[in-house]
Amino acid sequence: MKLIAASLGALLLSATFSVVQPAMAQPAEPVEKTSAGGWSPAAAASYLDGRELWWQSWDRAKRDHDTTCVSCHTVLPYALARTSLRKVTGESGLSPAEQTMLAYVEKRANLWDEVEPFYKDASSGAGKTAESRGTESVFNALILARYDAAGAGHMRAITRKAFQSAWSLQLQSGDKAGAWTWINFHNGPWESDESQYWGSTIAALAVGFAPDNYKNDPAIQKNIDLLRGYLRREYATQPLINKTAVLWASSRLEGILTAEQKKALAADLAAQQQKDGGWSLTDLGSWKRHDNTPLETRSDGYATGLTALALRESGSGAPESLRRAQAWLTVNQEAVDGRWLAWSINKQRDSQSDIGRFMSDAATAYAVLALEKK
Repeated sequence: MKLIAASLGALLLSATFSVVQPAMAQPAEPVEKTSAGGWSPAAAASYLDGRELWWQSWDRAKRDHDTTCVSCHTVLPYALARTSLRKVTGESGLSPAEQTMLAYVEKRANLWDEVEPFYKDASSGAGKTAESRGTESVFNALILARYDAAGAGHMRAITRKAFQSAWSLQLQSGDKAGAWTWINFHNGPWESDESQYWGSTIAALAVGFAPDNYKNDPAIQKNIDLLRGYLRREYATQPLINKTAVLWASSRLEGILTAEQKKALAADLAAQQQKDGGWSLTDLGSWKRHDNTPLETRSDGYATGLTALALRESGSGAPESLRRAQAWLTVNQEAVDGRWLAWSINKQRDSQSDIGRFMSDAATAYAVLALEKK
């Protein structure tokens, strides 16, 4: 339902991107909802900040050197979306949750040779050390590049160091050359057999977001050529959700998809669009839940947000599909807490539980990005 207009009271903090003391985790305060074209940036910011603070306090998220894991579902989307929300909420600086999140990422990027991987072979299974390192290196580069672009507009030394760590782990040979060894716990859509490709779209976005024309730096052209080659080579075999992600990445890093591929993909996505204007993640891949429960088939905020974002950013056509998707997003923000709903493709979960909200965390972030005014 549409959210009624009101005002946001928020702490306005310095935008200096330096390591700070972690903010104490606490429940997000209720926010009176400010309507902007039918949806509430204030409510979305409150939901995302609350979820990030919860993640920082959760024992299972904590890692060495007083940091936390950068999760695919909560932390990474949060970092992408929170800078966009600040443009419309009127905040002058980072929220406490952002400050702590960024401090953790900076610390781990700076101490890269000292911090332990998020998951280790000894405790999580063979290969998890390399998978964790590859995944985290890409995430660090994207988050820091995103904040540099939104802040001073120049790459900091810590961001360059994060990219160097990522490039050092890029696969240089074999059929996966150009990609990274990626975390795989057989949980879709970000930690499964098809997720290595998605991870490479994240790397392409990192390069594309980085300021100072980093993507044209002669020192990394071999790496970028390998990355483009992998994304082009593996494109045809990817599920629609991965193709959608690379469509977005292609708007930031040229030379991945042809104009014909973009047009054809836009048509394929339009064919999967539901009557209400949204998309269901169920329709954008081949999934099977571990508990054998039926998959949710309703339109969800993650599939709809990411698809609308990719269509808009890439300029690949399908304007009517984009209009209908943004209309769906505008009226499907939850009035109670400001999130957009999405559901696990791995297990049937209680959508009100903390773990059951993981997909809604990502959905809310991508919905925000898709509705952002350009």
